[in-house]
Amino acid sequence: MLRGGLQPWHIILVLVVIFLLFGANRLPGLAKSVGESLKIFKKEIKDLTDDGTPAPAAPPATPPAAPAPPASTDQGPLPGTVDPNHPKA
Repeated sequence: MLRGGLQPWHIILVLVVIFLLFGANRLPGLAKSVGESLKIFKKEIKDLTDDGTPAPAAPPATPPAAPAPPASTDQGPLPGTVDPNHPKA
């Protein structure tokens, strides 16, 4: 649509239209209300990113204990394997 992009005369035209619509007396009030709106908007965005959750607690000083090894159930060698300690019959 706009191949050349935003030209300086586009900005001037927009400013003239704003000036004609609102008049010289209302422009300072309009600028002030836009500034306050932006300030409120930035504050709300900051509140959303903070999320109100506390910072995570520090990790414990001692590492957690390692799990105990599984109990041995000695049932002999697996089928199909050769046990060198087993006497041959």
